[in-house]
Amino acid sequence: MPNQLTHTSTDFPTKKFPIKIVCDGLQSPANIGALFRISEAFGVSEIIFCNAEINFASSRLRKTARNTDKVVPYRVSEDISEEIDTGKKEGYKVIALELTDESIPLDKVELSTEEKIALVIGNEQHGVSKAILEQVLQSIHIPMFGKNSSINVTQATGIALFNLTKLLK
Repeated sequence: MPNQLTHTSTDFPTKKFPIKIVCDGLQSPANIGALFRISEAFGVSEIIFCNAEINFASSRLRKTARNTDKVVPYRVSEDISEEIDTGKKEGYKVIALELTDESIPLDKVELSTEEKIALVIGNEQHGVSKAILEQVLQSIHIPMFGKNSSINVTQATGIALFNLTKLLK
């Protein structure tokens, strides 16, 4: 009978990817905590929180993050447009995770293994703002099969990171 492994008994390789997550108004402590956790799992190099006031001492955030907020580098920025411009200057391919009339399916994204990615994710209710969508190189979306056109932002980010890190290996 198989034995369930624990955090200390796994042999997953530790790897950092040249991926930054740029948050456009992410608010929910539970989503922010889960974002730390999923970012740690997929080797995200940095999370940048923009357009939000976040209580990083929130018990809900800390409970959901399970201490990954202590190991994933993050910062708060006052100006998301400046962050996107800086990312472009530093050679990051800036893409938004947002369903638009011009977005491409996640499984059609083409990347070189050397590419640096700045993945912009949006607010829980309104997604990525229109002004920011106009600044990014492209938008990508997750193909879905139900009538609903969206899923939770952190769940969507996890799916995107799983696919993007496979392309960057």
